[in-house]
Amino acid sequence: MRVALFATCLVDTVAPQVAMATARLLERLGHEVVVPAGQACCGQMHVNTGYRREAVPIVANHVRAFAGAEAIVSPSGSCVASIHHQQAMVLRRAGEEGLAAEAEALAERTHELSQFLVDVLGVTDVGAYYPHRVTYHPTCHSLRLLRVGERPLQLLRAVRGLTLVELPAAEQCCGFGGTFSVKNADTSTAMLTDKMANVLSTHAEVCTAGDASCLMHIGGGLSRLRSGTRTVHLAEILASTEDAVSPHQTTRPAVSA
Repeated sequence: MRVALFATCLVDTVAPQVAMATARLLERLGHEVVVPAGQACCGQMHVNTGYRREAVPIVANHVRAFAGAEAIVSPSGSCVASIHHQQAMVLRRAGEEGLAAEAEALAERTHELSQFLVDVLGVTDVGAYYPHRVTYHPTCHSLRLLRVGERPLQLLRAVRGLTLVELPAAEQCCGFGGTFSVKNADTSTAMLTDKMANVLSTHAEVCTAGDASCLMHIGGGLSRLRSGTRTVHLAEILASTEDAVSPHQTTRPAVSA
């Protein structure tokens, strides 16, 4: 299958290794990966902050950038949720009926990484190897809008060498929420504190998730605590093999077992 990779602007800017890991994984599974040069932001940030009119040209650019793609895959539940639930609405409200119809068709071909692997490819064992103690945080958009459910856990359970430990109160938000963490910093920090306490209680070396934005938030907090626990995107774990465990994991559990 020819797969178009939607890297997302945050991954491209802050965590490009996540996009590269996604491409390596899909190619290892036998698929051709292309990266449309015209891609940029999906418009989620603008829509969520109330700038719907300003989001129209951004959404239109996204639709045109991926026009004709057989399948679009992204390592971001948040951005895929925006594509599925916001883009057509934004265009239709702006009177762009033709583009709105194209956006709806595009959304049907756009998949979050774990959903693509499990639902489209029918794969749970991707041949990964990651010899570390890992806990999984289900991000809000992937959990509540995309309903990815057990798919990431199914993939993680099949990773050789990986010890998966349950995260207490996993469904609670980490407090990021895009501009929420800036506009409501005190509340966001309190939510992050609860999330970090739960992560550390697992004695995990790694906290993983399907959204780089939430991992950036959680990882920033854990690094400031000098906890020894780090955040690693699901795509990076699934892309790891015995020949190349990526990224190198040198941390120790934050709390001795």
